[in-house]
Amino acid sequence: MIPLSVPNIAGNEWLYIKECLDTNWVSSLGKYVTLFEERLAEYTGAKHVIALSNGTSALHLALLACGLQENQEVLVPTLTFISPVNAIRYCRAWPVFMDCDDSYCLSVEKVTRFLELECRMENGMIVNKKSGRTIWGIVPVHVFGNPVEMDLLADLAQAYKLQIVEDAAESLGSFFKGQHTGTFGNCGCLSFNGNKIITTGGGGAVLCKDGDIADRIRYLSTQAKDDPLRFVHGDIGYNYRLTSIQAAMGVAQLEKLPEFIESKRRNFKSYQQALSNINGLSLYEAPTASDANFWFYCLQLDPLLYHRSRDELMEALAAKDIQTRPVWYPNHLQKMYKGCQAFEIENAVRLWEQTVNIPCSTNLSESEIAQVITALREA
Repeated sequence: MIPLSVPNIAGNEWLYIKECLDTNWVSSLGKYVTLFEERLAEYTGAKHVIALSNGTSALHLALLACGLQENQEVLVPTLTFISPVNAIRYCRAWPVFMDCDDSYCLSVEKVTRFLELECRMENGMIVNKKSGRTIWGIVPVHVFGNPVEMDLLADLAQAYKLQIVEDAAESLGSFFKGQHTGTFGNCGCLSFNGNKIITTGGGGAVLCKDGDIADRIRYLSTQAKDDPLRFVHGDIGYNYRLTSIQAAMGVAQLEKLPEFIESKRRNFKSYQQALSNINGLSLYEAPTASDANFWFYCLQLDPLLYHRSRDELMEALAAKDIQTRPVWYPNHLQKMYKGCQAFEIENAVRLWEQTVNIPCSTNLSESEIAQVITALREA
């Protein structure tokens, strides 16, 4: 089978993990956790980095530490993995679902329309006319590694006094106008799941500008210990820290990140060139202002030119042992979120219906790309 996206473990992973095992530094303490945080800060330009157990825990603590309160609302794209939506609900706040633009990312234009048409200013706060709740902030997601138009979104957030917590789970190595994704807002959240551009098996991190917010996240992530020796806790905390073994793997993976991104881009160009001869199929490519990491490849089907539906194409490729997947099921259609407000969501549904993610591993070979292209031609 040609898998969709698998880890590429070909560097110093074994060496660094063995050091953890040999020295018994296997839990959330040890030099590799600190080293991983330092290397991430150096690469992304973030002032503070806190390594955590996964991307969802990163989002949860970032929202809490930045001040999200119960029954406030957060604008979030419907076309994303469910993690940021669930993190909002962990805080007992509410998602308001937004549309995406053609980059699969949050539409700044639609967010602007929502704030202008569906909200009012009340005592210096922006309030949703429909629900009567305060709009606290925005969680933009850099979907598939494609950067959101963060300059425009940051200006909008400032105008309406909204907070920004970026979901950069898929965009390590992506820059927008020279600045790394995840460093525009109050916080940015990374993920190192097995299919991400680098992996620690599981794992995540928060990128922070503010030292007090970073300290708060560290505090909450280690069970809010006021006196670790006597087990005195000052708040409801969480067991969210990354382990040393995972961090050791992360350090090794981060050493290979430039190579991984180059491989992603090279394979994208190979696909793109071959697909130019198949009517009705194309790959989405981020604009030049977005220096994307090409994490996932989005094969777009033109319903007027291509003879198969998304699901029919996926079935045809599966029959030839080629793994694919659709874009995530839109969150405003998920059964637990059907009662939540969704604003002018048309483009997200269109892209969901007309997009297939195709194999994109960093160790994908030219012969495997050729097999995928042949299967697409014969589908």
